[in-house]
Amino acid sequence: MTVESGALYVIATPIGNLEDITLRALRILREVDYIAAEDTRHTGQLLRHFEIDKPLLSLHEHNERNRLEQVVTLLGEGRSIALVSDAGTPLISDPGFPLVRELRHRKLPVIPIPGPSSLLAALSVAGLPTDRFVFEGFLSAKSVARRERLRALASEERTLIFFESSHRIADTLADMAAEIGQKRLAVIARELTKRFEEVHGATLAELTAWLESDLNRKKGEFVLLVHGASTAIEADTPENRHLLSMLLSELPISRAVVVAAKLTGLRKKPLYDLALALGARGTTEED
Repeated sequence: MTVESGALYVIATPIGNLEDITLRALRILREVDYIAAEDTRHTGQLLRHFEIDKPLLSLHEHNERNRLEQVVTLLGEGRSIALVSDAGTPLISDPGFPLVRELRHRKLPVIPIPGPSSLLAALSVAGLPTDRFVFEGFLSAKSVARRERLRALASEERTLIFFESSHRIADTLADMAAEIGQKRLAVIARELTKRFEEVHGATLAELTAWLESDLNRKKGEFVLLVHGASTAIEADTPENRHLLSMLLSELPISRAVVVAAKLTGLRKKPLYDLALALGARGTTEED
């Protein structure tokens, strides 16, 4: 079987361990006419390891729109092209979306070559619910915008998955604990498939302390997974009843519910209902 002429192959490459590349990916990389890479130097190392010698085209976030017409022209001439990112599956928080969208609009063939994905690798070993999840990619580098987005996600019931860099992981964890809840379960997956791979689960408050206890834990590439918001049934626990009772003895119901939501990571609606069940007085959820 040979590659299809005039086709773009979207190829997943290893996220760390080079043994994770598929046999099909290696065959396609050897047979295409060109390889479009996010970083030609990085991809060059991968190709040299597998003794593959092909012309490289740089295609990254700063030039992909300008590169688009060149790729379209090459495909129109019957050339075949592989698209790869620095690691993992292209387009997943990586360049390539404008190109793939345009090729599909022009009805040119785009063929996936599946393989490594750090978000799916992390999800498979995190021990958090896997039946429904949402991928948020990288949060904003600015704390105000980051916390605003986390506040909007606090009531999301699906497992949350994020990417994060080494120089922001501590700040992001702190913001998550503040906006989603210190007791919300979460998992850090660091340096997946590499020498210092580490997967650690705890509450957001405990993860913050765990990260700060060893500077080496702040190094590398991170996938951060957070348990989704609990259902209304899970809100009615002895611990939550005690917490709400203590808060209601000092605060109005609306403020008590807001504080309890931040501390527990639960949605305000089930906590408000629980507060009413405890005898608090209120007329609407927003009181």
